[in-house]
Amino acid sequence: MGASSSSLLDESKINYIRGRTEAELKNFSPHYRRQSCVAFFCHLKDEVEQHRAAQSQLLKQKVPPEASEVLYKDSMLYFDDNRKWRERLVVVRADYSLELHDSQESYTKGTPARHKLLPTGGAVLTSEEKYTAVVDKDFPDPNGCKEEASVAMVVVPGPLPVYLRLPYRRDSYFCFHQEEKRARFVSILNDCIRHHNQDFVKSTAHEVQAFLKAIHFYRQEKGHYESWDMLVGTDTQVLANLVLEDLLPSLQTELLPKLKGKKPERKRVWFATVEATYELVHEQLREGLESLKTECINASKQQEALIRSDMDQIINSQTFVETKLQALVSDPAMKYCSESVSPYLTSILEELMGPVSAGFQAVRQLLEDELTRICKDFPQGGVTEELQTALQQVGRDRMEDCYQHVNVLKEQLQELRNRFKFSNSSRVVHCTQGQMQQLMENAVYTFELLLQSALKDKPDKQASVMEKAKLRVLKQFDYDSSTVRKKIFQEALVDITLPAIKRSLAPACKTELQNFEQFVFADYTNFVQVENIYENILLNLLNNEVNKVVKEAASLKKNNLFADSTDLQCVSQSSLADSRTPPLSAPSSPPPVQASVTPSRQPELMIHQISQQTTVIPVLKITPETPQADLPPTLLNSSSSLIPEVSSSEPANVSPAEESSSSQPESTSSKVKDEDGSVSSDRAVYLNSTNTESPVPFVDASENGNVEEEASSSQSETKCVQPDGPVEETVEKIVSVEAAPSSEEDGNDTQVSPVSPLDCDVPVGGAVALAADVVEKCSVSADPEEESADGVQSIRDLIMEVIEVEETVRPCAENLP
Repeated sequence: MGASSSSLLDESKINYIRGRTEAELKNFSPHYRRQSCVAFFCHLKDEVEQHRAAQSQLLKQKVPPEASEVLYKDSMLYFDDNRKWRERLVVVRADYSLELHDSQESYTKGTPARHKLLPTGGAVLTSEEKYTAVVDKDFPDPNGCKEEASVAMVVVPGPLPVYLRLPYRRDSYFCFHQEEKRARFVSILNDCIRHHNQDFVKSTAHEVQAFLKAIHFYRQEKGHYESWDMLVGTDTQVLANLVLEDLLPSLQTELLPKLKGKKPERKRVWFATVEATYELVHEQLREGLESLKTECINASKQQEALIRSDMDQIINSQTFVETKLQALVSDPAMKYCSESVSPYLTSILEELMGPVSAGFQAVRQLLEDELTRICKDFPQGGVTEELQTALQQVGRDRMEDCYQHVNVLKEQLQELRNRFKFSNSSRVVHCTQGQMQQLMENAVYTFELLLQSALKDKPDKQASVMEKAKLRVLKQFDYDSSTVRKKIFQEALVDITLPAIKRSLAPACKTELQNFEQFVFADYTNFVQVENIYENILLNLLNNEVNKVVKEAASLKKNNLFADSTDLQCVSQSSLADSRTPPLSAPSSPPPVQASVTPSRQPELMIHQISQQTTVIPVLKITPETPQADLPPTLLNSSSSLIPEVSSSEPANVSPAEESSSSQPESTSSKVKDEDGSVSSDRAVYLNSTNTESPVPFVDASENGNVEEEASSSQSETKCVQPDGPVEETVEKIVSVEAAPSSEEDGNDTQVSPVSPLDCDVPVGGAVALAADVVEKCSVSADPEEESADGVQSIRDLIMEVIEVEETVRPCAENLP
């Protein structure tokens, strides 16, 4: 490909550029070959060990649409290659490519697009002043003269311009006459930039990871340890950016003094020269890199048999080298980290946490508003095409407002330039905004799945089902938001501070790394790279410090982060028929409907009424009569089972201690008559927790008999699973018990009224999530004769037995702040 006619590149300059490009590719190739072998070995290792990513989010993720699917389509004025404004149809596909068609008619006929835009690394501006300032900053004027006024490079024919500023390439210009259309286009254009910047580098494919590691070590070889802001786009685009970064300074020195004319003309010629240079470099690298990747793929296939047969020996060799390196690296790395990194982690996290949390909270509020609107607009009629279309549009037009909360990080993180030489704040912003967009899409998709599943069972109750689905999705959003934000904080802190550690240790440690290659067996040198092990040691050391800071921040409720989400054993449910929901709910979650209390019961319960938001949690008493088919697999396979209450109707195998505790007169047993007339001790009560983030102990309340005697006899045999404090303090948290008049047919027997789990949409986690699988009754009627006026004491006397669930509840209780 030749140079542009308006550029300064002649034949000699073109040959010079090609020579520099060939040299860069030659120097880069050894790094790529080494990292390709290491990445392929790690890929096979994960395959053999069957490593699978743990389920870290509750919301369901939709399968990506076909690349040809249209996300956006609209007509607008575009400044074309002939430097004239033309009416063009802009189409954005699901792969976030931008196509420019002549008209709607040509697009409908299937005519290929006139032009395709690659917005990788771009910036969107909507005012002529800001665009001109950016262009002047990127133009290295050798004369240094300041003209009276900057002349616009392009005269816009309308009041609402859009400028797409692209690095090393020609800028694009658009014009609108309606603000609403411009705002929609700016939003979709920013989405395209984010995806083109991050989609490739976020890939987990071993070929991509090999390339990124090779770029990383190649830049370090040149003394660049900091995070690179031009690590965007595909592998060819990234390598072209790397070549241009080194090539442009020499071109500036040689070509800029030759520019003549006024400043606008000089800028136009210079940017045309840069674009022509980029096209030459990109085309040459595309061919060379393709050949290099093919070579490495073939080499990896030849080594696959050796890797699979000697997998254990290779791993042992890695471990041995790592042990040797630890002795060299640990002390100086810990010293520098404790003195120059750890003291600043908390303050950096505070700078990150405010804008990021504000952005996710704005997304949550937008989601709640949109789902509320949909619930009102579609009160009945099932999941129709109109409803699906409305769901597809949720958040698309207003997400840009949420993104603005995060954009302030570009300015706030500038202060880190001096201490850590960090200048890649755009990556933090784009990664965060991409997660915000993904979380919104997951929430909408999960809402649709919940509706489709629940409406099959209750097609005549769409309004109720939609409301419950909305609350379920919001709770799951709170959990996923916490998980995602903690990951963002961890990655950002490492990205900011790790280069400083490497730069500090490089003079002392880098020269010593070659001495450790002797510890690697000759046949395994392709798979065991000392430089990779060295960096993993530093990364693990820093991760330990970063995790401490993030966990400490999570323990502070003001940050709205869950203390330890990894211990919560719960998964996303696709049906509202399952009452399991995220274990914890953020303070911003809507409060669920509280249990009702009979008038005669109110005086003694009002003593414990708390002004804070409370969450109603169903608690189940497991009995020997409970069919195993009704129990979840987790309970059946658990080594720590629930302590059952022995029913008088059927003996159970119990320990002597349990037998002495449970051998009470039949009159003292808690009996509930089921609908079929059988008597069992299956009970379900409502407990209101004053702290929605704390697991509530399982408590069963007896209704008759000598309460004091039984409580005394079983005191030594029962335990209360709770964070701190005796049983009396836990009892204080019981604030409501739903009661209803007893059945006239059953006399004084208590009648359990069955309620669907759909009516118990409450957050449960850990053991509560397991117990919710078998909860079939969520409402208990109490015998009016038991309703005494003893206040707190009467409630305490109802406590008969506490169910202990060590394996599930205890981890949650230990992580409570």
